Amino acid sequence: MESSVSTKQLSVVSLLSAVGAVVRIGFGRIAYSMPYVPLPFGFSLYGVFIKIGLTETLTFMSGFVFGPAQGFLTGALIIIVSDIFSVYGLGLWTPFVAVIIGLLGILGGVFRRIKRNPSTMFLAVSAVTVTMISELLQNVWFAWYMWTFYMPETPFLVVLVIMLVGGIPSIVTALVNNVVFFTAISPTIIRVLRKEVGVKLS
Repeated sequence: MESSVSTKQLSVVSLLSAVGAVVRIGFGRIAYSMPYVPLPFGFSLYGVFIKIGLTETLTFMSGFVFGPAQGFLTGALIIIVSDIFSVYGLGLWTPFVAVIIGLLGILGGVFRRIKRNPSTMFLAVSAVTVTMISELLQNVWFAWYMWTFYMPETPFLVVLVIMLVGGIPSIVTALVNNVVFFTAISPTIIRVLRKEVGVKLS
C-alpha cells in the first residue's frame, strides 16, 4: 500500500467515483421504471437491472492500481454520491452498502500483490470472487434489515435463505456484468491509469 496519495491520484479517484455514480444513478432510474412483471419465486426485473453498472469494476480497479485506501474511497464515494441523487435517496442502507463496496476496493489492492500484470483469466476469477463476496454481504445485511424491522417473528436463517433464493437473478446478473466488464475494459483502465498517473509496478 502506498504511503502517500498524490494529487493526481485523488483527481483520478474523484473521476472514477463520479463516473461510477452517474452510471449507477442512470441504471437505478431505469430499474425503478421497469414495469411490474410477475416472475417465479418473487424475482423481479428491478432486481436484475439494478445490478448493471460499473460500480464494482471501477472500485476494484482503483484499488488494484492505486492501493486499498484509494479503492475503498472510490467505492464508498460511488455509493454515497449516487444515493444522494437516486430515486430513494440516502437511507439506512447507504453506509452499509458503501462499506461493502469499499471492501472490494481493498480487495483490489490485495489482489495486486498476487499478480501485478493480470491475465484475462485472473480478472475473470477476481470478478467472480469479489462479486460473490459483495452479494453475500449485501444479502446478509438485507436479511438482517428485513428480520429486524419486518419479520422479527421469523428465524433469521430462514429470512436469509429467502433473501438468497429471491436474489438469485440479481446475483447472476451481477456475476455476468462484472465478468464482462472486468475482462473487457479493466486491462485498458489499468494500463491508462498506470501511464497517466505514473504508478510503478514495484
